[in-house]
Amino acid sequence: MAWTITELAQQFDVTTRTIRFYEEKGLIHPDRTDAGQRTYSKRELVRLRLILRGKRYGFSLSEIAEMIELFDVDRTEQKQLETTITYGKKKVAELNETIESFIALRDEMEEMLVTFEDKLQRINKLE
Repeated sequence: MAWTITELAQQFDVTTRTIRFYEEKGLIHPDRTDAGQRTYSKRELVRLRLILRGKRYGFSLSEIAEMIELFDVDRTEQKQLETTITYGKKKVAELNETIESFIALRDEMEEMLVTFEDKLQRINKLE
């Protein structure tokens, strides 16, 4: 089974330009018809799904490329899994730092709002 670039774009809700960009970066490798039209196999569909998932999780294109390419090198998936786990743990740590930073910012803003509300109440009592 093969898909056109338009069909893939619709299926994944991305632009055809996005798909061509990933092709330019060497992340996917479509076949070509005699007329030069790109066609995408199930392998490329799976690779695009992995690329988009990786982007959603915040991985860089080079990290995504490394994780995807490792499967082609090691069909046991061991190296791919090891690398994905390493990158995943790093990303979770980064997310935890971001969450902690946002929590601290929220707490600071809540304290400031309480201070401002108290000040406003004192002003209103003077009037």
